[in-house]
Amino acid sequence: MSDLEAFRQETREWLEANCPPEMREPVRDDGDVYWGGRKATFKSDAQKAWFEACRDKGYTVPAWPKEYGGAGLTPPQAKVLREEMARINARPPLSSFGIWMLGPALLHFGTEEQKLRFLNEIARGEIRWCQGYSEPGSGSDLVSLQTYGEDKGDHWIVNGQKIWTSYADKADWIFCLVRTDKENKYQGITFMLYDMETAGVSTKPILLISGNSPFCETFFDDVKVPKSYGEGIPAYVGEINRGWDVAKYLLGHEREMISGADSSERGAGIGAALTRQLGTLDPILRAEIAQFDVDTLAFAAMGEKFLDEIKIGKAHPAQPNMMKYAGTELNKRRHELMMSAGGSQSLEWDSDETSGGKPARNWLRTKANSIEGGTSEVMLNVISKRILDLPGA
Repeated sequence: MSDLEAFRQETREWLEANCPPEMREPVRDDGDVYWGGRKATFKSDAQKAWFEACRDKGYTVPAWPKEYGGAGLTPPQAKVLREEMARINARPPLSSFGIWMLGPALLHFGTEEQKLRFLNEIARGEIRWCQGYSEPGSGSDLVSLQTYGEDKGDHWIVNGQKIWTSYADKADWIFCLVRTDKENKYQGITFMLYDMETAGVSTKPILLISGNSPFCETFFDDVKVPKSYGEGIPAYVGEINRGWDVAKYLLGHEREMISGADSSERGAGIGAALTRQLGTLDPILRAEIAQFDVDTLAFAAMGEKFLDEIKIGKAHPAQPNMMKYAGTELNKRRHELMMSAGGSQSLEWDSDETSGGKPARNWLRTKANSIEGGTSEVMLNVISKRILDLPGA
């Protein structure tokens, strides 16, 4: 037996012993997703047990080094863990923008002291982050942002507004792009970290057409942000006025996250799932579902190819744009198919039978996938210019 085969067997045994049956069921509502943070509560004993088992094993962030709260798994081992969790339909033990976005940026740009503090807090589910990027008038053209931090020596006074800040009303801290030099568009932005309970920070939910409200407007009114949280722990990532470098790096990880590259829920097999749920399907719809399954497998293969290219240093910097575009289009198709398969029942909005109109609400929510994290039009422009080398208009 090879080392990897032995690891797979060990992983399979550990999951069978530690993942409760309840944590292998499909996610039904927001309470089934554990985000961590100082305001967090567990929905059930099973959710708590699953999270704590993974936290203690390092499996909330399995590929991170052990000193930062991870399990220190190699890329092949991490892939095996993903496969074995998908095999039993195990829910993620912890969902976190800290894991998906800030963590990779800290691993790449952070000081050792920053990593030891913030990464461990993220891995243990002790801190919940939100992202302060988009502003009214600065969405796809993010570098035009106007939130300004006035330098006061040992701190900044930050004023401005962010929009579409996911779960800002539930977050503990924010990683935020703040202009600190008005004379330099690209080299005048600082990537700051600060507590959402700081005086002058306020949020206002934005109600969506789906009836849900994950997004917020976030306001900064004379917010005092220190430049340091202790020796070696600056309140910014990278260098002052060079936050755009960090922002671009993080955007790649955000776009991979939105694409759903690692999401088994969006994987192939939707046809079998719908058939079990609804019985015999229309032949034309079955053909569309089969094509979706094939395209989803191709998308997964593309993701594996990109990961292999990253490992050997041959990845194209615009590849996350491809993943984001393809992944969001697939997710929209997935929910279109589910609506078609469900017929008139999928249009229902409030009954217990549809879990409060979950099919329709989720379908409406997917319309934002091709906007958030960079519009599909912007993604296609980047792909055409940077990968296909097509001339501009």
